[in-house]
Order: sequence, then structure tokens, then C-alpha cells
Amino acid sequence: MKFPKIHTLQEIADIIQSEYVGDASFPVHGMNEIHVVEPGDIVFVDHPKYYDKALESAATIVLINKKVDCPQGKALLISDDPFRDFNKLTRHFKPFTAANVSIAVSAQIGEGTVIQPNCFVGHNVVIGKDCIIHSNVSIYDNAVIGDNVIIHAGTIIGADAFYYKKRPEGFDQLLSGGRVIIEDNVGIGALCTIDKGVTGDTTIGAGTKMDNQVHVGHDTVIGKKCLIAAQTGIAGCVVIKDEVTLWGQVGTTSGITIGEKAVVMGQTGVTKSIEGGKTYFGTPIEESREKLKQLANIKKIPEILNKLNKNDG
Repeated sequence: MKFPKIHTLQEIADIIQSEYVGDASFPVHGMNEIHVVEPGDIVFVDHPKYYDKALESAATIVLINKKVDCPQGKALLISDDPFRDFNKLTRHFKPFTAANVSIAVSAQIGEGTVIQPNCFVGHNVVIGKDCIIHSNVSIYDNAVIGDNVIIHAGTIIGADAFYYKKRPEGFDQLLSGGRVIIEDNVGIGALCTIDKGVTGDTTIGAGTKMDNQVHVGHDTVIGKKCLIAAQTGIAGCVVIKDEVTLWGQVGTTSGITIGEKAVVMGQTGVTKSIEGGKTYFGTPIEESREKLKQLANIKKIPEILNKLNKNDG
């Protein structure tokens, strides 16, 4: 998430009332999660296990809960609760703005696009040409939708990320300031849910088709011309390359990559990154031919046991 203008380290420290290490005029361009940070970004870290990863990342400003040696060319923001202060920055730069109409005045809707009754289109949404948005679709603020997109009834674009920190009093949500981007010629079925990024973009690539009741988690990037069947659940921060097929009720863990032209058969649990160009099945996931051989061999176990018992007799 880039800020509307470049801020100084001092200005950011004033917003969250924190100490800092570095030049007061050090430039701050935005804020992002660790997997998408760029120079000029703030990244937060609140556990020693991840200090090195954050300090060595592309981010040049690290919001951290301990005074450590500052890497050359970077700056630190010292906070007793980086998670809380990252949320403060999201509230400051991307505050929630209540709607008072069904289609926001700031929304841009392309020529030939049809929006059926009872839809909600939020602030600063951009919808391209010749789209069909069926009834009861909700498109949250800042979403970007390309040309020739079809979204079926009841789908929700841009809900918050499922991202929480456990506190003694309960769960504290990491606020979402990112977007959803849906490229040209995408088809989205009924009752799908596509969460926005925490600070970046959840992206659905051009030509991808999604069946009914598919969930896409925050910051996930789905490539071009993918097929995703009903009741599939894709976790956050997943990368799905071009022309992947996910059949019904596939589930994934977060932070993995599914290679180009991979095919994942129904009810498979994708527990790790997988190579492209192969077909997979089962939980834990394996290449389908190997998994089916294993299942066939399991069926032979009673026969093998009977032979062993006879031999013992």
C-alpha cells in the first residue's frame, strides 16, 4: 500500500507516537507485508524468530518491538506493539468510509456494463466495459474490475483478510487496506468470496473462470485462464500460476505456489507448493498416479494378511 505522498520517518513516528532510529527525514513511501515489500515500505515484526527476515527484507523501514542494530540504508520504528501500530497506520491512510448510496458517486463504471438490482458498489471502485454484475453482488471500496467480466448473484468482492493476533482478551484483527483486482474476461460464480489484500492486491488473472461458492483469501494471486470448481477454498498469500485447474472442494494452505498447468483433483488438500504440468490428488497431496497406486495396494492388505495367516498355520 503506497501512501498518497512520501512521508518522513519523523511524520510516521508522530502518527504512532513511537521512537525511531535513523534520519528524521528518511523517506517513507508506504507499508506492506513481508512477502510484497519494496524499498521505501514499512514492514512490521513482533517476534524474535522473524527479526532477521524483516531486517534483511527489501523494506527500508522496520517497525519492531526491540532496539536492534539498524542495517545500513534503513530506519527503525521502535514500538511496544508493532501489530497495533501497523493498524494505526492503516486507519490513518486507509480509513473506513461509510456509504450512503448503493453505487458510490466516486465509482467508475464502463460503457455497456449492466448492474442488476440490489448490488453495492463502494467508493473508488472501477468497473470496465461490457460487464454483467448480477443481483446482490457487493463490491467493496477500491476494487478494480476489467472488461467483459461476469459476476453472479451473491458474490462479495473485497471483504477483510482473515488475519488475527491472539491476545489474552481475544483475537485482534489486522486491518485490511489492500484491494481486489479482477482482470478482463473473468467469470465468477454465485456466492463466491474474494478477500482484499492486507496491504497489497488480491488478483484474479485474465480469462480465469470460477464456479459457485469459491473462496479466495487475502493477497492471493491467481494467474490467467485458470479453472476453479465449486467449494474450493484458497488460503491467503497463495500464488497460482497460469492455466491451473482446481476441481471441486480443493483446499490449500497459505503461502504456497501452484505451478503452471497443474491439475488438482477434487477434495485434495494442497499442503505444500507443487510443480506445474502434473496432476495431483489426496491429502497429503501427491501426484495422482502415485496416490491411486497406494490406494490400490491398501485394498490388497486383507488378501496379503490372509495369505500370511495361512502360511503361519
